[in-house]
Amino acid sequence: MSNTKPKAVVLLSGGLDSATVLATAIADGYECYALSFDYGQRHKAELQASDRLAETLGAKTHKTLSLDLGQLGGSALTDSTIEVPTHPSEGIPVTYVPARNTIFLSYALAWAEILQSGDIFIGVNAVDYSGYPDCRPEYIEAYERMANLATKVGVEGHKMTIHTPLIELSKAEIIQLGLSRGVDYAMTVSCYAADETGAACGECDSCRLRAKGFADAGVADPTRYRK
Repeated sequence: MSNTKPKAVVLLSGGLDSATVLATAIADGYECYALSFDYGQRHKAELQASDRLAETLGAKTHKTLSLDLGQLGGSALTDSTIEVPTHPSEGIPVTYVPARNTIFLSYALAWAEILQSGDIFIGVNAVDYSGYPDCRPEYIEAYERMANLATKVGVEGHKMTIHTPLIELSKAEIIQLGLSRGVDYAMTVSCYAADETGAACGECDSCRLRAKGFADAGVADPTRYRK
């Protein structure tokens, strides 16, 4: 009987959700290959957090790929002329990065094929989320169908699976899951407008959801906020 662990590519942003996904995939017995992106986002603090998390949680390998979505603009996260909102808004917010998850999953899909892995993990969530269309279950289901049509492994009859362990969890439930898997959330950076040290603004959508999650979970918030 082989003791070889199945390989999985895990998208790792450096935030709370992706850290929980990486810890969960490792706990589930996968040999994890973490993948992050320097995509022209406002700050690099989350990339530094992803480095720390990959090493601390035990990823087999961690790669950070560079692609500048800032050249296209269209989002408050990649265009410095668009302000990060500090109040909830109606509809899809300006922090949505057009096609970001599709682009990230495509790179993950390519690496999974190279690794001969049939498993990709992503931390999308359809409960406590900011209204992003590429975080919905129907999007993931459609992408998985496409992945199995567009790849050598899919054509040869080996199924490619997109795992979304957080998709039906509240932020409080995600935090409780991560704590049970040994995640140190003080190491994560979720803020859309964090400073260069990773200190959070405490006002953006991501900060509000994160703070509410810790409060609902009955857990002390370890986030460093700007004074």
